[in-house]
Amino acid sequence: MNGGTPVRDTWLPYGHQVISEADIAAVVATLKSDWLTQGPAIKAFEDAVAAYCKVKYAVAYSSGTAALHGAYFAAGIGEGDEIVTSPITFAATSNAAVYLGARPVFADVEAATGLIDPASARRRITAKTKALVGIDFAGQPCDYDELAAIAREKKIAFIVDAAHSLGGFYKDKPAASRADMSILSFHPVKSITTGEGGMVLTNSADLYEKLCTFRTHGIVKDPAKLTVCEGPWYHEMQFLGFNYRMCDLQAALGTSQMHSIEDFVGKRRELAAMYRRKIAQTLSAYFDCVPELEGRQSAYHLFPILVKTKPYAETRKKVFEALHGENIGVQVHYIPTYKFPYYKELLDRDLSAEMPGAEEFYSREIGLPIFASMTEKDVDDVIAALQKIAGALLA
Repeated sequence: MNGGTPVRDTWLPYGHQVISEADIAAVVATLKSDWLTQGPAIKAFEDAVAAYCKVKYAVAYSSGTAALHGAYFAAGIGEGDEIVTSPITFAATSNAAVYLGARPVFADVEAATGLIDPASARRRITAKTKALVGIDFAGQPCDYDELAAIAREKKIAFIVDAAHSLGGFYKDKPAASRADMSILSFHPVKSITTGEGGMVLTNSADLYEKLCTFRTHGIVKDPAKLTVCEGPWYHEMQFLGFNYRMCDLQAALGTSQMHSIEDFVGKRRELAAMYRRKIAQTLSAYFDCVPELEGRQSAYHLFPILVKTKPYAETRKKVFEALHGENIGVQVHYIPTYKFPYYKELLDRDLSAEMPGAEEFYSREIGLPIFASMTEKDVDDVIAALQKIAGALLA
């Protein structure tokens, strides 16, 4: 950063896809088939993910954001309603509710983990609340049991943004299997990728039908569900939906990637164990690792560490910039959603003073590189950079 020689000669990104020859062959085979969109590859991918997550239904969407939009619509969220969710997430979790005229209400998070605090969520539920939306942050499932219990008590939907956690587990059951609906993302930095793409998982036949129709313009073709039928060509647009379909090329890639998911997540867990061991050996005075909680098995979409030297925000900024100077591609996950100018205006106030957990977590967090094709040498480079920075800036 100050003109010296960096730890690495080349940039190490914080996340990266792994594409095999089998993945390429699956996409090529689909290119040569009769279907590029709305074909059999979609159902094959949905079935593969549903079987892995042990749910009845899976509905593929064009992105994780589209999947969130579809799930909120299926839950009946609309104008004037509220959802309660975490601010430590990508903005899409809240944005998709705003698309429907609803208002996000932010609960605080646990400062040590970044996971939504169930007690804070409970306090924010009102008569307008239509859904409690948990976040599986960094690949670690949120407290499904407690959040589900609150949602049942309050008679609202329980939805999980599980974009980070495909391959993770909560009390020996797959993440994304415990809510009314769970949302997955297949962005290139996730457990598996379809390029762009998302999915909603559910065990409800009624929600499944709504999700399928919403992603296809609100158009219904089943003769048994039409208000009239003028002939075999006839279909009806029964509500305002969107073109949120995934194409067969993406789905073919996704199905192929699902064959490797246990290898991918297993490698991420090995890398996380290396980080924990090496940080504990030489860097525990300067950084905390986010704990993996009892009964939960993270998919390690991210590997967050927390700076320990106050003032936290100033220290985090120094460490972040210095790591980039060493060619280590770290990122911060996430700027709390309520800090964005759009949400300050929408909510008509700054929530910072009401969110001590989120404020502390955000001020301390740095996400280290983690992806399935990383090597132990890559981990050692990250550790060497952290040691160099700790000695120069934090000692």
